[in-house]
Amino acid sequence: MSFSEVKPRHVLCLLGGERPFSHLCEMIQSAIDDFALGFEIDYTFSEDAPDDRMPISFEVCRDRVKKGAWTEADEEAVSDHRSVIYVLGPPMTAEDAVKHSVIALRLVAHTLDNGIVAAKGESAGVAHGVERWKELARDAEGQTGAALARPCRLAFAKRPIGTDEHLYSIGFHLVGIPEVYAPKTLSDDELALSALIDTVADEVFSDGVETVLKHRGAQLLPVDAYDEDEFKYNPFGAIHLAS
Repeated sequence: MSFSEVKPRHVLCLLGGERPFSHLCEMIQSAIDDFALGFEIDYTFSEDAPDDRMPISFEVCRDRVKKGAWTEADEEAVSDHRSVIYVLGPPMTAEDAVKHSVIALRLVAHTLDNGIVAAKGESAGVAHGVERWKELARDAEGQTGAALARPCRLAFAKRPIGTDEHLYSIGFHLVGIPEVYAPKTLSDDELALSALIDTVADEVFSDGVETVLKHRGAQLLPVDAYDEDEFKYNPFGAIHLAS
């Protein structure tokens, strides 16, 4: 089910190190031509210069759920970056989102092996350290179905985001499923609620949305936290768990 005709797409933010900007762009374009057709470098916003907004942006977006996902070395790499390259993915449907997300994950890992020093998924605002990105890419290798969707979701979705009433996810649209909203009345432990959000997402892939809604007494509602023209907007809605 979709609440909108909007099709999600990946926006990747890649920070360059010592390797020249032109060489990095050539490397990324070569990878796109090789295995990431439909992706494109956004030259409008990419720049051959450091961006002083990046340290605070990566600090806000870094993965705080997976222990060790972000290190001092990653922080230093962001502080010392010399260029910024944005890559746009193709518009995705629920049916082909995982396929494109595994390509995006493979592309990130490839660039980190070839001169990119830090990466962030802008479509959900999530950053991992270099080794965590590569670990997730390895986890996706040779997988299919739910086992393939999981590392893609962990790579490109952020959780938990908080309101007064809920902790919730951003970015599940990048694997073609609704977000999950968990009421804080279920637990005062943010990591426990993050685990619950992940469990429900896994259930969606194994059992389907309708079965999860029935089993958990949940509701599927449209996402109103973002406008349709924002990359974080999820056209597939959000599963609101019962208190």
